[in-house]
Amino acid sequence: MKLQISDLEDLARGAAFLGTGGGGDPYIGRLLAQAAIAEFGMPEVVEPEDVPDDAIVFTAAMLGAPTVLIEKAANGDDIDLALKRLSQRTGKTPDYIMPIEIGGLNSMLPILAAARAGLPLINADGMGRAFPEIQMVTFNVYGISPCPASIVDEHLNSVIIEAHDAKQAEDLMRAVAIQMGLSTLVSVYPMTGKDVKAYGVHYTLTLALEIGRHIRQGREKGDPVETLLAYLRTTEYYNKCLVLYDGKVTDIRRETTKGFAVGHCHIDPLDGNGPAMTIQFQNEFLIAKKGEETVTIVPDLICLVDRETAEPITTESLKYGQRVKVLGVSAAAIMRTPESLNVFGPQAFGIDEAFTTIEKLNAI
Repeated sequence: MKLQISDLEDLARGAAFLGTGGGGDPYIGRLLAQAAIAEFGMPEVVEPEDVPDDAIVFTAAMLGAPTVLIEKAANGDDIDLALKRLSQRTGKTPDYIMPIEIGGLNSMLPILAAARAGLPLINADGMGRAFPEIQMVTFNVYGISPCPASIVDEHLNSVIIEAHDAKQAEDLMRAVAIQMGLSTLVSVYPMTGKDVKAYGVHYTLTLALEIGRHIRQGREKGDPVETLLAYLRTTEYYNKCLVLYDGKVTDIRRETTKGFAVGHCHIDPLDGNGPAMTIQFQNEFLIAKKGEETVTIVPDLICLVDRETAEPITTESLKYGQRVKVLGVSAAAIMRTPESLNVFGPQAFGIDEAFTTIEKLNAI
């Protein structure tokens, strides 16, 4: 994958789409990446299969609530320190940087981290979407520990987390993040190239870039949503997809609580006829119901876009009166295994429904 500065807008837009409402603001992420590239140069992007098995891989991400992240962004020194502290604790120097998730900000931040560190960036992540909690990644599902984990705030206060399991690590990091102001830089899941090959969701930076490109090209053709869906149907992970709903946002309840942006939005049909749609979120969109009928449920993707431009809409940017289309998209196969569903299926979010694939729920 050859990445150019001119690709960043498309990449951020596509990553915001895959972020399913979470993963941070794509505009802020793009500005951070551009600034780092201007100063340090574009990092090399490498494919997972080209990473040596014994290579040391560190992740880079922001952790907090999206409602806070739009007001307190990274400054560069913070992610440098997160990587340095993890290196000191493990006694290992990273050979590669990798995103932990795909989201508007959290796909751009690893570019900043890799550029500043002078390291290559791996074209993969741990979920092919975004999730709100540290344990909700394929690496944890298949036995990779998130610890030691480093967390840093904007004042360069830092904490190293050691925990017996990934959920306990999440709870400790969330408590620290709350004390740090809910806008923190983290490096977690130190692993090897062999781990990335075995348990990562591969080529997601390429997929995000192509999604962003097809949205832009669709605008030029006059139908960005259909152009986007046509591309998704050609992909390995996201090929089961459809427009779930077309309407306007008529109610939002959103609060920042326990370290997350939590709430729901209510969408009514534009013509006033038919059942409304309700979408529940915890940083990311989790379950979409049309009337009383569930039409998509986590870990499959629920993506809100502007109905005219297909611009992805994050949970923190939802507004009353927005005209939107709601898209349902299949998750990567590794995200749907019984082992994965035990970690980030509906019950992990307090949803009392079993996971059913989008293709079964919508007969596609």
